[in-house]
Order: sequence, then structure tokens, then C-alpha cells
Amino acid sequence: MNENHKFKRLEEMRARSRLGGGSARIEAQHKKGRFTARERIDLLLDKGSFREVDAFVEHRTHDFSLHEQKFLGDSVVTGWGTIEGRLAYVFSQDFTVFGGSLGEVHAAKICKIMDMAMKAGAPVIGLNDSGGARIQEGVVSLGGYAEIFLRNTLASGVIPQLSAIMGPCAGGAVYSPALTDFIFMVRNSSYMFVTGPDVVKTVTHEDVSFEDLGGASVHSEKSGVCHIAGDSEADTLYLIRKMLSYLPQNNMEDPPFVQTGDNPLRMENALDSIIPESPDKPYDIKEIIRLIVDNGELFEVQESFAANIVIGFARLGGHSVGIVANQPAVLAGVLDIDASEKAARFVRFLDSFNIPIITFEDVPGFLPGTYQEHNGIIRSGAKLLFAYCEATVPKLTVVTRKAYGGAYIVMSSKHIRGDVNLAWPTTEIAVMGPDGAVNIIFRKELEKAKDPVKRKAELVAEYREKFANPFIAAERGYVDDVIEPKETRPRLINALEMLENKRESNPPKKHGNNPL
Repeated sequence: MNENHKFKRLEEMRARSRLGGGSARIEAQHKKGRFTARERIDLLLDKGSFREVDAFVEHRTHDFSLHEQKFLGDSVVTGWGTIEGRLAYVFSQDFTVFGGSLGEVHAAKICKIMDMAMKAGAPVIGLNDSGGARIQEGVVSLGGYAEIFLRNTLASGVIPQLSAIMGPCAGGAVYSPALTDFIFMVRNSSYMFVTGPDVVKTVTHEDVSFEDLGGASVHSEKSGVCHIAGDSEADTLYLIRKMLSYLPQNNMEDPPFVQTGDNPLRMENALDSIIPESPDKPYDIKEIIRLIVDNGELFEVQESFAANIVIGFARLGGHSVGIVANQPAVLAGVLDIDASEKAARFVRFLDSFNIPIITFEDVPGFLPGTYQEHNGIIRSGAKLLFAYCEATVPKLTVVTRKAYGGAYIVMSSKHIRGDVNLAWPTTEIAVMGPDGAVNIIFRKELEKAKDPVKRKAELVAEYREKFANPFIAAERGYVDDVIEPKETRPRLINALEMLENKRESNPPKKHGNNPL
């Protein structure tokens, strides 16, 4: 009888813990169109795989009558499970308990799960839905945030860290997601900002809504803080699962190999005619990428931010790869501040987790102008240069058209340890475009010419014929081969397999000082 009583008590406590803040608050969460913390975990992880820890933890605060309000598990659900059969750790903040606010035990639960993830070498996923620090706990809650930030930093480059913003994320709470590798947000449902609309109005007199200040559209299009925006909570959690399929469990593993059924020797004749005859005419680099990668699948990251460069994950012959590509359809594919920083951080992530980097290059240079110079294009361009130089994973580059000036160097050129550099016959590798070069080289001749327009056109044509091609670079060994576009896929897969056991290291040091 006594044992039955104990078992019954256990079941009652489990039921209480699962109920979080209670039925009324769960209903309120649902009315906002949001799932509960546990419902999100069930959608994220493989069915039946979740194993919860610290379900019976309670806060220890007595101030402000908080001891009269206690909830088993406090305001976060933590544990582990599997995603496509692979181990993953997760914490999911529970808005039904104290608005998901972070106090001492809330932080301790997250820290425990992060420590376990580091020991086991598996990804950690944070589902954020919190009103911020638990004010009643004062500085203790701030200390809790700091403990989490430290672990985010130490785990960086060791295990993948993904953050999903499922509701509010404000104040100090935003810095844990910002320290992780990728941030996912839900359109029209989640937001993040350092200071909310009320404070903004008091300080700057700006009247702004939650959505306009820090919604998913703002952070995925303007600030670049959000890497992936989902249309719904379910969609966002699915996208997390999909991204993880490209990633290794930790920095000591290779990314997973997946048989995609796409012929590695497949030629793509459409590539031979995809580059426009006019060098000034745009085209969509994503069309090229999709014709080359397995089954045309590109998992794009930061799609709506700095669209003049494309980054994302794909597979080539079953191998997981990271794609970095100039986009001629946006700003002619020029490198500016945002594009440089977007690509730099992605390159560093790929290098941290042993994912080969495939670069598709068509870049006319860096964007000129006072705004770019005054806001630090030099520093931002150097970030991308530093990232490519530092990377020791296999680096394959395909130059499809323009590769001018410093931008040619930056985009994984041979000179900065590119392993295999290929060029299409449509490639123009030069210090600058023919028009600009003629203006400088033949300035005096053009001043004296009877018909400067005609003479300039002749000189531009001569310059283009002589220099705007890949063969001078090929003569020097700056590109390894000039290939027909249609054979790009098999050539890249062959190069990946050739580089499978590549070993390269940087000089011993604590860490470099990249131009932040």
C-alpha cells in the first residue's frame, strides 16, 4: 500500500510538472497562436525520444511573496532526445510559468543541459520564449544569464548551437541567441530587441511597434540577426531539423554523408548557355547552384539579408558542403559591408565544423561610396578575407564570370590557400573591368584622340580580348583548370573526394585577432 502511495505521488508530481503554469495559461498561450514549451519539444524531436531532466526543480526565492507561487520544473523544460536518430540536447522556455522569466534555477537547468551537451559532443537547441530576467530575483538572475553566456562562448566551434525565438526575447536574453551559430524566428509571432518600444519612446521619442522594432522581418531583412524565418512555429522547428541534417554532431566529426540518388557524374548542358553574352547583364547564381548540387536542393541561410551574396548548405555526391556565391542579380554581385560580414561568419562556421566550402565567384569588386567607406567596408572586407585565409577545410572555387581586383583575392583565390580553383571560359580575371582599365591606362591617348568614344570602344575591345579571360591566370597556375560549365558537378565531386583526407593547420596560437 505504501509503495503504491509513493508511485501515485510520483505520477501526480509528473502531471503537475507537465501542466506548467496551469490550464488557463496554456489556453492563453494557444490563443496567441503559440505552442507550449513541451509541444514545441515534441515537434522538434523524434517521436517519443525526449528524456526530461530536472522536472521537479523549484525556485528558492522568498522575496515579494514568490514562495507562495511555485511550479515544478520552474519556467524551462530541459532534456535530450534525437533528431533523425541523432542525439540533441534542448531547453524550451515555458511562458506559462512567470512569463518564461529567467531566475536562478531556470539558468541552472539550462547550464546543466549545455554542460551535458559539451561532454557528449552533441548539438544544443534553445527554444526561447521569455519575458527576460526575473526581476524578483534581482542580481541572481543576471548572474544566471552570465553563466549561460559563458557556456555559449566556450561551446562555440565545439558543438552546433541553434536558437529559436518562439515569442518575446528582450534585454539581456537576446545575447545568448546572438552568441549561438544560427537564430531562427517565427514571422509575426516572435521578436527580439535590447530595449522595448516603451524605453525607445522615452529615450528617442520614436513610436514603434514590437514587430517593427524587432520582429522576424526586421531581423531577417535589415539587421541580419535572424538567419532563418519560418512561417509558423511548426515550420520553424522543421527547418531546425533540416539544418541539423547537414551538420556534424561536434567539431571532431565529419558532417553526415547521405546517399541522395543523384548521379555524381551528371553533366548539365544548360550551364553552357546560362551566362549572358553581355558582361553587364545579370543572371541568377541560384539557378547555377541548383543545377550542380544534389537534387537541386539548396538550404539557404539569411536569404533576405545582403542578397548580393548567397550562403547555404547543400550536398554534392552525398557530401555535405557549404555554399558561398556572389549574386549578379543583386547589386551586380558586388561585395559590401553586409555581404562581407554575412559570408565571413558563415565561412568561419563551416571551417569550425569540418564542412567543405564551395565558392561560386562572379564579383566586380567592393561597393564604392561614402556610406560604405565611413561605415567600415575596409574592416568588413577584411573579415571575409581573414575567414577564408584562416579556413583549413577543403576549399573549392568556381569562377563563372567576373573576378576583379581585391574581391578576386578575397573570394577563396589560389593565393589564400584555395585547394581547387576552376574557371569557366566566360571568366574575366583582372585588376578591374575593361572600361575602367582603359580609362586609366590610355587616359592621355583618349584625351588626344579625334573621336575619343570610338577609340575607347576599340581599346576596350582589345583589352577585353587580351585580359578579360581565364587563360592568363591559368598560365600562372592561379586557376587549376578552365572547364566547360556542364562538367562542373562531376569535377567538384571528384575534387571533394580527392580532398577527403586533407590536412592543413595554422600556426600554433591562442587565437587570431580578426578585424571585428
